[in-house]
Amino acid sequence: MFSVDKTRRTGHLLTEKVNPRTVNIDELSCSEIIDLIGGEDREAFEAVSREKGSISRAAEMVFRSLECGGRIFLVGAGTSGRLGVMEAAECPPTFGTDPERVQAVMAGGRDAVWNSVEGAEDSATASVETLRGKKLSEDDVTLGIAASSGTPFVISALEYARTVGCATILISCSEPENAPADLVIPLLVGPEVIVGSTRLKAATATKMALNMITTAAMVLLGKTYGNLMVDLKPTSSKLADRARRIIMEICGVGEEEAASLFREAGGNLKVAVVMKLGGLSPEESVSLLRENGESLKKTLATISPRMGNP
Repeated sequence: MFSVDKTRRTGHLLTEKVNPRTVNIDELSCSEIIDLIGGEDREAFEAVSREKGSISRAAEMVFRSLECGGRIFLVGAGTSGRLGVMEAAECPPTFGTDPERVQAVMAGGRDAVWNSVEGAEDSATASVETLRGKKLSEDDVTLGIAASSGTPFVISALEYARTVGCATILISCSEPENAPADLVIPLLVGPEVIVGSTRLKAATATKMALNMITTAAMVLLGKTYGNLMVDLKPTSSKLADRARRIIMEICGVGEEEAASLFREAGGNLKVAVVMKLGGLSPEESVSLLRENGESLKKTLATISPRMGNP
């Protein structure tokens, strides 16, 4: 198991280097500072572009796990951990996933989302205890997020995940040495604008990669119809309005009929669409969607001949 070195040296890491382009940042005007930061942020986009192959492989791993009923654990500390929390929190309302399917494991727990918990990232046991409590299995994926590549909380989680046969991924913004992961995604953004402040370029690149991984996996799972989020949960008035507008778009109906269909379908967008386009009851629509793996596109394809459509 990974052992914590209280004198762990990090000065050699790319994220800890001094950026020669920003050494005089404290002598600039506000607009010049903004221009400087904006220019540096381009490196985040370039770093992600260079790793599109490995990001695609990560998305495939996540898709395969979710497809067979597995779970995704996003493990991180500090800014990296908060990015994992954000990603996990956004999947249920956007894609209608069960909160258990994509989970964040944050160093320091819930309190650390809002406030720094000193030393939390140095624990090589806390993440393992959390994953053990969740009964991590070979069907799951553990995705570690560590800008510095060597965060003990993250590395120990990956090492434990490997012992249970769980697929492992590491997103890092430094070049990791002997990382205990099946797939490493090195987002080499270079030295930060403010030395060591990985909430900047490193966080931007990491968020982009996480967005790509989860979105691609969800699309492959049939969570969208075209680019419409047909599995969204109407947990707010904005999302309920979006659901009605999507029904209008797919079914070619007006706002009042879309709202009526949505109510009759119990707030289930896909059921509402199948009801309208298939001329089915809510119960029949639910059953047909289930027969087609909850894919709206596949379900509509089965009822298309009955509708006389090409």
